[in-house]
Amino acid sequence: MGKAMIELGAARPAVRPANPCFSSGPCAKRPGWSLAALEGAMVGRSHRAAEPKGRIAEVIARSRAILGMPADWRLGVVPASDTGAVEMVLWSVLGQRGVDVLVWESFSKEWATDIVAQLKLPDVALREAPYGRLPALDPVAPERDAVFVWNGTTSGVRLRDADFIAEEREGLAICDATSAAFAMRLPWERLDVVTWSWQKVLGGEAAHGMLALSPRAVARLEGYDAGRPLPKIMRLTRGGKLIEGIFEGDTINTPSMLCVEDALDGLRWAESVGGLDGLVARSEANLAAVERWVASSGWAAFLAEEPEARSCTSICLKIVVPWFLAMDARAQARVAKRLAAILEAEGVGLDLASYRDAPPGLRIWGGATVETSDIEALLPWLDWAFAEVAVEMARDEAAADG
Repeated sequence: MGKAMIELGAARPAVRPANPCFSSGPCAKRPGWSLAALEGAMVGRSHRAAEPKGRIAEVIARSRAILGMPADWRLGVVPASDTGAVEMVLWSVLGQRGVDVLVWESFSKEWATDIVAQLKLPDVALREAPYGRLPALDPVAPERDAVFVWNGTTSGVRLRDADFIAEEREGLAICDATSAAFAMRLPWERLDVVTWSWQKVLGGEAAHGMLALSPRAVARLEGYDAGRPLPKIMRLTRGGKLIEGIFEGDTINTPSMLCVEDALDGLRWAESVGGLDGLVARSEANLAAVERWVASSGWAAFLAEEPEARSCTSICLKIVVPWFLAMDARAQARVAKRLAAILEAEGVGLDLASYRDAPPGLRIWGGATVETSDIEALLPWLDWAFAEVAVEMARDEAAADG
């Protein structure tokens, strides 16, 4: 690396992000948030009582309205975040038909593991792609089920449409949309199950999931018995009928009323910035800011190989300078961790490390609660921190050479 790398040191940027929180989950709270937003929470009350249950129902109603969900869909609050919502459906409806599973990052791989290794379904077709790419999007046969994420939270790769799903179909399209809902437009007519959690785009608190079901999904739940024993926390039917209360605010288990109040605060804020159109615009502006910076950075690139597949929420970056690419995987991981550690130590960018199973790099959350001005303030710090890492590497190399 030598003397040239030692001379790379850059001037420390003068401007800091007002909010340094760029975690991909739990995500940044909405601008201006404080604990005062929770003062009206129905703590100490039964979630079954009329007023607290009404608050839960309000979360459902406001979510439906903002997302433009079809009137004949059900939406409910379920346990265990997005993971719980996905698991409930996989274990309840799969097995009647063959299933295509699209795998291109860690969470979609988890759903594939459930389906292949745990459910042990006999007719599974895996469509796999490495981090940074989408799998083959050939049409799914109308008679087959499909399981996929809309946005790869750990890869920064997203779908732009669901044209691979037939509008006229017998199978179900099961979509994990946790880092897409409220930041990307979802084609409801091509989907049957959509899941997300409160902790992503609207910056809510963890542990609660949202489960949306089309009429076709409800018909599968009521008309197909997979014969699997299910614990109470995963049951969506009773006596062969959908438990309608789940979709009216009568949750399976006890929710946190503090989290419910926080979810309502996020939804009201979403309405104040223009609803879904405003939320999408905010996220896309964050991606655009990073795109402008990457174009001139010289050392960073998007993990997503195709520009049209770049996520506007989980924005994943890789390091592309030759000396880094020449390292083995463990050394690359150390460099990327050091880069994230410097940014955290400076207090300008928290939780920016790439996901543990992803290629070494950085991951910047660009969801709607993140101000574009904070993204723009962060980016010069990335250059500064990378220069600091390069200098450290050059000094270590010089010391090793004596």
